[in-house]
Amino acid sequence: MADKGIRAGVDIGGTFTDVVLEAGTSRHSTKVLTTHGAPEDAIIDGLHQVCRKAGIAPGAIGQIIHGTTLATNALIERRGAKTALITTEGFRDVIEMRTESRFEQYDLNLVLPAPLLARNRRYTLAERMDARGQVLIPLDRAVIHALADTLKAAAYDSIAIGLLHSYVNDAHERLIRDILAERLPGVMLSLSSEVSPQMREYERFNTTIANAYIKPLMKSYLGRLKGRLADHGIDCPVFLMHSGGGIISLESAAEFPVRLVESGPAGGAVFAADIAARHGLDKVLSFDMGGTTAKICLIRDQTPKTARVFEVARSYRFKKGSGMPISIPVIDMVEIGAGGGSLAHVDLMKQIRVGPESAGSEPGPACYGRGGDSPAVTDADLVLGKLDAEGFAGGTIRLYPDRAEAALERVLGQVLEMDATTAAWGLAEVVDENMANAARVHAVENGEDLADYTMIAFGGAAPLHAARLCEKLGIARCLVPQGAGVGSAIGFLRAPFSFEANRSVFMPLSAFDPAAVQALFAEMIEEATRFVRSCDGEAEVLADFKVYMRYRGQGWEIPVVLSRDQAAAPDAAVFLDLFEREYTTLFGRKVDGMEVEVTVWSVNAYTATEPADRAAPVAPAASPDATGQRDLFDAALGCRDTAAIYPRTAFTPGSHIAGPGLICEDETTIVLPASRDAVALEDGCIDIHLRVRRADTEAAYG
Repeated sequence: MADKGIRAGVDIGGTFTDVVLEAGTSRHSTKVLTTHGAPEDAIIDGLHQVCRKAGIAPGAIGQIIHGTTLATNALIERRGAKTALITTEGFRDVIEMRTESRFEQYDLNLVLPAPLLARNRRYTLAERMDARGQVLIPLDRAVIHALADTLKAAAYDSIAIGLLHSYVNDAHERLIRDILAERLPGVMLSLSSEVSPQMREYERFNTTIANAYIKPLMKSYLGRLKGRLADHGIDCPVFLMHSGGGIISLESAAEFPVRLVESGPAGGAVFAADIAARHGLDKVLSFDMGGTTAKICLIRDQTPKTARVFEVARSYRFKKGSGMPISIPVIDMVEIGAGGGSLAHVDLMKQIRVGPESAGSEPGPACYGRGGDSPAVTDADLVLGKLDAEGFAGGTIRLYPDRAEAALERVLGQVLEMDATTAAWGLAEVVDENMANAARVHAVENGEDLADYTMIAFGGAAPLHAARLCEKLGIARCLVPQGAGVGSAIGFLRAPFSFEANRSVFMPLSAFDPAAVQALFAEMIEEATRFVRSCDGEAEVLADFKVYMRYRGQGWEIPVVLSRDQAAAPDAAVFLDLFEREYTTLFGRKVDGMEVEVTVWSVNAYTATEPADRAAPVAPAASPDATGQRDLFDAALGCRDTAAIYPRTAFTPGSHIAGPGLICEDETTIVLPASRDAVALEDGCIDIHLRVRRADTEAAYG
């Protein structure tokens, strides 16, 4: 019989599928290679493994929280359903024209990403709303019926409906949906007024198309998953992690699968925020590095930074503006193609380049011995002494150092005239510098100084690289939590049920209407709360409020957080003061004498969660005994040194070791260079910190 107190978190990544089972105070986890052809196979395998470790039957699981890269991969690889777009006459080419901005200003041969739908799959109707939602050109039902015949003959699986200004008045979109639902039963429909009811038609249309494109795939997968779980006696509710950092029902996820696009990384940010709360940290850099990508997120006051738009499938090495914009609530993070499986090559300038291509789980890095012949980050880590060839993934996956060395020498060494170790050093430094530079840029864009931050590192590959990143970024302290190798899956179990409702209603502060604002917030509270109640009908539901504001004439807005009282009794003077404070924080000054306007309104409803228990301070304790030693390459010193090897299970609160060292567990390894010491904290975190005063370290390491 299912037990509500037994919960499982499942994260499908590009290389590994992570499964975590929590039953009371005990936690068990495993990593299995992702089965791309049928992702549910790896989930079933992983669930059986953790149930055996816990000594329970699979049927005892009371709840599963799931995050997946399936939606993201379908968009990147362009393997979604046969999809059509219906839009307003004259706006057929919006998704191809984009915003007409050049993300690489001086590249004369710039190639823009192709739109998700070819032009012959984009259809128009003679209809028009104005920006206030007033009908300018009525929609003729007969025209919709004629279009339905055309769509039926083309045998589309899914249809996106995105009309001009439908975020203000969705009557025409709903009329099209009603007629098509009757005429084309079985065809899936996505309305922009439901998927992303926000201004800016390019982002809104693109988001709606993306939702329609992956909807049949995700509905099929989620249905298969539910059936496979039932076949194995696991008959419990399944919920999905969404990109905004909360949990939604399986039914909502199937209807709005585009909200799952960043579900795995969002779980990681929630995990890092929980650790930050336990240690009272207000400035945290979350560093999540897995098999395919690395994710970096700023967490202030134990809350991850959020955004309304992000990009997937960037075509120019993850360059901003070169991808597909998705306009949904999302945790704001930088994602770069730097994971354990990221492949390296030498470009025409004789420079080592890493990613975004990844070996994934099939065939995997060269050292997996599964047919991969190109060097990956994991190959470099193995050659540099960071990994144990016999103990990788708890000994379930054997690594082959000779194959890693051969791949490094063939692809990098022969071209650059260097041995395997030097090639591995160069590869690792390129990856670490790419990640460090991404963190620097992200911090500058948000007006932050990373020297004041604490890093929290998790994901199977992050503890291998975290200390080197801290050296590069000037960060003095890094925490590696228990379960770091499966951090995102643990984060799923810490997330609240939540849903964020957005509305685009343009309102200058000079024409501020408190009654209209109150009515708008009330409508969004009702919508967001309804979604949350569909997941948990008993828990207390709270709400956060936010508006997006700008000076008149600016192209983009900045988020301004409101208290519940400020949202309940809206006041233009209060809104202006909050905006000017936030604007000054970001840009160093405000602009006097300019009109300020609100463009987007947001309400995030979520269930209350138990406050995190604060970790107690620790007293010094005896150092654990080393179980062996291994040559470890120290990138900052440019040479190998002898590192002692410690099992993480040997650490007790207060245990202290000095670098160089290696702290090993089944799912990852913590690499401790000569510049750092480590101490075990009360909650099991390993605190990696500078051995000497900061000024001395900067003199030594630059």
